[in-house]
Amino acid sequence: MLALAVRDGRISRNPAEGVRLPRARKVEKRFLTHEQVAALADAAGEYRLVVLILAYCGLRYGELAALRVGRVDLLRRRLDIAESVTEVGGRLVTGTPKTHQQRSVPVPRSLVDALAVQVAGKSADEYVFTSPHGSVLRLMGFRRRCFDRAAVVAGLEGLTPHELRHTAASLAVSAGANVKSVQRMLGHASAAMTLDVYSGLFDDDLDAVAERLDVAALSARVPRARPEPTVTDLSERRATS
Repeated sequence: MLALAVRDGRISRNPAEGVRLPRARKVEKRFLTHEQVAALADAAGEYRLVVLILAYCGLRYGELAALRVGRVDLLRRRLDIAESVTEVGGRLVTGTPKTHQQRSVPVPRSLVDALAVQVAGKSADEYVFTSPHGSVLRLMGFRRRCFDRAAVVAGLEGLTPHELRHTAASLAVSAGANVKSVQRMLGHASAAMTLDVYSGLFDDDLDAVAERLDVAALSARVPRARPEPTVTDLSERRATS
């Protein structure tokens, strides 16, 4: 803000320029297991599918709340993420996703039937997930009405919906997804950003790469056994001598 004020000529210099900021403390991320996701989803009752979509597709909550029926492709098992809704001062604001890029997110086959039931009878412009009154499923209303209670029942007190996005990244990596696939699923601006946020998830993958390199290097050092000479080889040697 101060830099903008300098550019606008409102102040002559930025008094905060050069000030050393305190080191930001990283909050440890929580990654759920498949069993914990299932327990949370079961405890969420009618919003079971919301929990599963967040945990297995990696959508931001605002992207899930803004998802319309017309952007669900059941045949291809894809969600077309093009909008996001946020609450600002009690007012809903709809815009593009955080990176301003539309993306296609895969849906696990196990969720397709439930998703088909969820969108059945709705028009293309209607929201997939709504409040009991049919309006936008606001974050605080969802937490107050369902999520926080479900987290306690599942033994995950203090869990937030955003941590299901972290869980989606973790489960994808454990299933063999590479960093580029995770980036595309989550809608990060770059693979470098994905690595910066979830670098710890790829440690096991790097260990596997090192092991494969060891195997390749060792096999290259082992001398190949000479084949036994054939009758033809012996005949050619006698003729030469």
